[in-house]
Amino acid sequence: MTTPQPKSDFLRTAIARGQFHQCTDLDGLDKAALAGVTGYIGFDMTAPSLHIGNLTQIMYLRRLQQAGGKPIVLLGGGTTRVGDPSGKEEMRQLLTEEQIVRNTTSIRGTFEKFLSFGSGRSDAILVDNSEWLLPLNYLDFLRTVGRHMSVNRMLTMDSVKMRLEREQPMSFIEFNYMILQAYDFVELKKRYNCSLQMGGSDQWGNIVNGVELGRRMESFELFGLTQPLITTASGAKMGKTAAGAVWLNADMVSPYDYWQYWRNAEDADVGRFMKIFTDLSLEEIARYEALQGAEINDAKKALATEATALLHGREAASKAEEAARATFEQGVRSENLPTFDVTSAELAGMRVAAAFVRAGLVASNGEAKRHIAAGALRVNDNAVSDENATLSAGDVVDGAIKLSLGKKKHALLKVT
Repeated sequence: MTTPQPKSDFLRTAIARGQFHQCTDLDGLDKAALAGVTGYIGFDMTAPSLHIGNLTQIMYLRRLQQAGGKPIVLLGGGTTRVGDPSGKEEMRQLLTEEQIVRNTTSIRGTFEKFLSFGSGRSDAILVDNSEWLLPLNYLDFLRTVGRHMSVNRMLTMDSVKMRLEREQPMSFIEFNYMILQAYDFVELKKRYNCSLQMGGSDQWGNIVNGVELGRRMESFELFGLTQPLITTASGAKMGKTAAGAVWLNADMVSPYDYWQYWRNAEDADVGRFMKIFTDLSLEEIARYEALQGAEINDAKKALATEATALLHGREAASKAEEAARATFEQGVRSENLPTFDVTSAELAGMRVAAAFVRAGLVASNGEAKRHIAAGALRVNDNAVSDENATLSAGDVVDGAIKLSLGKKKHALLKVT
């Protein structure tokens, strides 16, 4: 397949950085991008933090802005009340209005770390689709929008087809999600002259629905663009660890643990992740990709530091890198490690397995015991061999106990 050669900086960058998968009209979008196109991506408020899977989309908006386009962050205050069935084998748990409001408040600040907001031509804006979805009159909506949506076409969408093939029930409220997403695109075109919807390749069907609805309802010329779904070189889902999702909020995943996630990337992923998740130039990335043997660790550290700096700031990234250097290269304790407080009373008789769960290094006591059996857990750099081992005041050194899982994951249990 011949690689397309667009003229616009945005599309050229997307292709060069491995962020191009499909486009509804490449030539048309290329012309629009040359003039400074406005594009959006929607984010539903299903959790109090976004995660690395969402970061691929945020970086897409960042590339658009860097190329002179105008990004729109669409918060799904309305669509979250329905739940996107894409990739789900069962219905999402419906959230209360209070939960959605809390999640929205918690998430909003993340976008400001990656995008410049304001009133300028290429400044990003943040919009909530509850503005137009909540006041809708159901019968009017059916007459003006529903009549343009083909049920035959909707049944062919992967989000629907997968559930039907596996004989998993799909509620009527979920079936409506793709209609609401398509309508979002039409509203954004009317309100903000937004002509481009972007997303992951799993959103292709929903995006095409929006493009076609705009054409049928208003004769709008709209464009859809997707990037590949990101997996690791070994085929694992991006942003998943033994301890759970890699969240973007610092109170859910510390800057140190975030740095460590990128530092632990597979060798084959480093260059690809640099292109997507950092602003390093392609020339710099090529130099890192040429490293061999143990020098690949230098590329991993650069990836970790640059990715962490974008989210948490350069100072936090430098502290995380220094903490890692001190811990791994010099073998000394570091106060920049994730720290978890326990009282003296709690410490007395606390099982080692429970301490590792408390520190977030493992997800359960059972997982801790499996690591103990494999010789992977250490307390103050001493291997733990007894799954029933407990901690005591004698383990406290300079006010804390160092917990280690393997060679790369560490935390301090600070006694207060």
